[in-house]
Amino acid sequence: MEFNFLITALAALIPMILGFIWYNPKVFGTAWMNACGFTEEDLKGGNMALIFILSYIFSFFLAAMLTGMVIHQYGFFSSIMADPAWNEAGSETYQFSQKYMEIYGQNHRSFGHGALHGAVVGLFFVLPVLGTNALFERKGFKYIAVNVGYWTVCLALMGGVLCHFV
Repeated sequence: MEFNFLITALAALIPMILGFIWYNPKVFGTAWMNACGFTEEDLKGGNMALIFILSYIFSFFLAAMLTGMVIHQYGFFSSIMADPAWNEAGSETYQFSQKYMEIYGQNHRSFGHGALHGAVVGLFFVLPVLGTNALFERKGFKYIAVNVGYWTVCLALMGGVLCHFV
């Protein structure tokens, strides 16, 4: 299996697109601002170009890592990579991997399956990390719910796209 840069780059756009919707004042933006203690005036400062560029780079990192979590076949390949000949055409390991992919290469490769794994990552990775930070920052339930909800939906959508199209 090869890394698909284009699909990963497209999946990295999902947090930005969803963020425009999710954090809109008519959706969860007002609740988020109140939970953070922000006003509209507070959000006017900052270098937005830098914020969006770095956000996209971080989203790309996330999409690249998520690929291995939503596509089971990556686990198979990671287990045979210790063999120096794993990627040499004609080697026993290479032939084995080709046969494996012929039989099992499309198993669990759907949008729904990837979305399920993405949502699980949101609930079992994002919630503990953001929830712990929020507790120490003395943020309330709304803060956690809005942010973890956003990331869980993002990761579900990203996982679905990656699993289906990579």
